This record gives sequence, structure tokens and C-alpha cells, in this order.
Amino acid sequence: MKADRPKQYLPLLNKTVIEQTLDRLLSYPLFDRLLVGLSPEDQYWDTLPVSHHKQISRYDGGNERVDTVLNGLYAIADKAQPQDWVLVHDVARPCVTTDDIARMINALDDSSVGGILGVPVADTVKRVVDGGIVDTVDRSSLWRAYTPQMFRYQTLLSALEEGLQNGVTITDEASAIEAHGLVPQMIQGSAENIKITQPGDLEMAEIYLSRT
Repeated sequence: MKADRPKQYLPLLNKTVIEQTLDRLLSYPLFDRLLVGLSPEDQYWDTLPVSHHKQISRYDGGNERVDTVLNGLYAIADKAQPQDWVLVHDVARPCVTTDDIARMINALDDSSVGGILGVPVADTVKRVVDGGIVDTVDRSSLWRAYTPQMFRYQTLLSALEEGLQNGVTITDEASAIEAHGLVPQMIQGSAENIKITQPGDLEMAEIYLSRT
């Protein structure tokens, strides 16, 4: 992003990205508490009003996403039951909607495993080697993986621990569940649930947030 601070603290409609994301999550009535995993060296969080919200707790994250999520699961070990649901969301996705969250929770209510939000791949997908196109990939079964991702507490904990022990490349929670031998469900969400990765994403997020 070529910014002087982590992307979650960049300004977005008179707040920061992380504040917009947490506001969205706090507006969903079923969430009792939110845990925010941050670097121990984070210098920005305590300056935000949302850091003092009674429903939000901060904990120390890790080097990679998987480490941060695992630390969060450990942080609630004395409160969570094995079959409790946990939802993992990327704070760089400020445009998540309560409608999408509700759709996912309702769809997974009877699931023994869980699932994630995503959208079907709409673009033609090419396989490239050394700068040259060698194949056009069938996109009929391809989806973009979004967050939140929702799984049973003990299932996710075991999958992440096992994946790390076995050297599995864990890019998201669903990949750990898959490596654990289980099949997460894919729930179609809104394509507006974008992740802030490029400067232009902030402009798109402003548009999406301004009309909701």
C-alpha cells in the first residue's frame, strides 16, 4: 500500500479500516464478544475509541494468519465448548454485511464442520509459466474464498494444530479443515466484501460503505 502504517489503520470514511470492519461486526446481534489479534508492537490500536469497547478484547497475534487465529482460540479456551461456533474475519474486509453473516450462520446451523463465505470466479483464468499462457483453466468449480470463515471450536483448533505439526501450507482456516480430512461448505456472499490490498480498494470500499 506504500503507507506509513498497517493497512487496517488507513483512513476510510472518517474512520480507519479496522473501525469500519468492527462496526459491521458489532452490529450483528448474535456476537457477544470480538477478539482482535494484533502485533505486540502495535502502536495504533490504543489510540482508537473502539479499543475501549466493552465487547472487544485485544490479544497478541503471531507471525502468520494461522498463528494469530490459533492464539485467539487459545485465548478463549476456558470459555469455549468443543461444539461452539467461532467465526474468523479479516479486519481488512470492512464491507462485510450482516446479511451475508446471517446467511452463512443460517446455512451452517446444522453442520458438524462449518464453512466460509465466497463468490464464484467470474473472470477467465489462465495458467502462466515463465510469462507465457499455457492453459485456460475451467472456472466452473472455482470460487474466491472470503471471510468470515465459521467452524466448530474444537474442529478448527485441532485442524490448525495438526496442520502446523505436519507442515501443511495453511492459507486460510478452510485449508486447514480440508487437510484435516473434512469438507467445509461454501456459502455465496456479496462480491462487495473486498479485501483492502491496493490503494484503489479503499476507493471501492468508500463507494460500497457509502450506500449501505
